[in-house]
Amino acid sequence: MDFSIIQYSKFMTLLDMLLHNLKTLHMSLEDSIKWLREVMAEIGPSHSQQNEEWNIFDVKQANAIVDYLKISLFQHYKLYEFLFFSAREEIVIGTEQVIEVVKPAGHPFPDPLEEGISFDIYSTFIEPPPILDMEMKGLNQDQGPEESQPEADTSETDPLVGFTIEDIKLVLGQVTDDILISIQTKINEKLQIQEEAFNARTEKLKKA
Repeated sequence: MDFSIIQYSKFMTLLDMLLHNLKTLHMSLEDSIKWLREVMAEIGPSHSQQNEEWNIFDVKQANAIVDYLKISLFQHYKLYEFLFFSAREEIVIGTEQVIEVVKPAGHPFPDPLEEGISFDIYSTFIEPPPILDMEMKGLNQDQGPEESQPEADTSETDPLVGFTIEDIKLVLGQVTDDILISIQTKINEKLQIQEEAFNARTEKLKKA
């Protein structure tokens, strides 16, 4: 309708007041139509010369506004009343998560998860070869030059000479802690990613 800025302002104020009357004042359809007629008489076309400066809309614009309100607000007045006054039940959509727990003491580590840890990481870190054998191999490699001695000497030499039980326990504890910390960090990262994905899906379902 090529409204001016003042006409846009008056038109939007008119819409806001009609919704305010319906939502806050619980005004009926008949009262809203009467209120609109009184307001349009003030800001619409008038034959009085005294109110000429208050005339914002001409006859064509006033008819267009009334027609718009008729097909938008007044025609669906019951729907707006239901929207503002009727309580609606909130539907909460939930989701279940299945978590695989650690097995009893007989199985210190759970089997590799289908979507969690790859078999390479599982076989490398979770089920490594016996650490004692690795230490023995390392000691044997360190003592490589001594293998040229007679077999009698090598058989009599203990590869663990110079190591106490406390030293072996300390080494095993350090290696085990490093492995467990690495595994725990990776598992926490994967669980965090899955938790964020589930939360995002839950929020989308709630909004839907």
